[in-house]
Amino acid sequence: MGVQGHPAGNRALARMIERLRRQGIKDEKVLEAMLRVPRAAFVDKGLAFSAYDDTPLPIGYQQTISQPYVVARMIEMLRAGGRELGRTLEVGAGCGYQAAVLSFVADEVYAVERIRPLLERAKENLRPLRRPNLRLKHADGGKGLPEAAPFDTIIVAAAAREVPQALCEQLAPGGRLLVPLGHGGEQSLVMVERGRDGFKQSRHEPVRFVPLLEGIE
Repeated sequence: MGVQGHPAGNRALARMIERLRRQGIKDEKVLEAMLRVPRAAFVDKGLAFSAYDDTPLPIGYQQTISQPYVVARMIEMLRAGGRELGRTLEVGAGCGYQAAVLSFVADEVYAVERIRPLLERAKENLRPLRRPNLRLKHADGGKGLPEAAPFDTIIVAAAAREVPQALCEQLAPGGRLLVPLGHGGEQSLVMVERGRDGFKQSRHEPVRFVPLLEGIE
């Protein structure tokens, strides 16, 4: 897939994928999904020259689009062990980029965003991709999406101070939840897995995300 029809964009996207390989991303399905989603289409035109750099970029409303490595790494972690994502909930749709990538990996994707203007922008950004398995909703992500639960996979794109109980309860048996935990400069990825005997947590690498906030705007 081209990047807005520009050969230079194609080359930049290809370089991004090769960089992800060098950074240790091995899941070919994740890399293929990211190759099919032009990140430049999800950022302001004034930032298009940085669209394929490995850096978060501002998208307004004090929110950011995550750096490509973090998007790839989080999805790869959720797929570890040859696991399929199945029915997936994304908390914090933002501009829609990660939801688009997920739609090429998961069976169904439900993405929620608490800031309505951002949600509308995400819908606009996603329209050209015509992903039939992707649904977006204006909602408080910390409360999940009970009407569509249970989920095989939940991925949170904002840092919580503690694992939201509502999200744990909406995990299907055998499901996985990946959430940045902490505040300020001390955050790390935490995986929550729902097994027969309850929930098991494991802590992984440090990250930096905007905070997970309550309510809708």
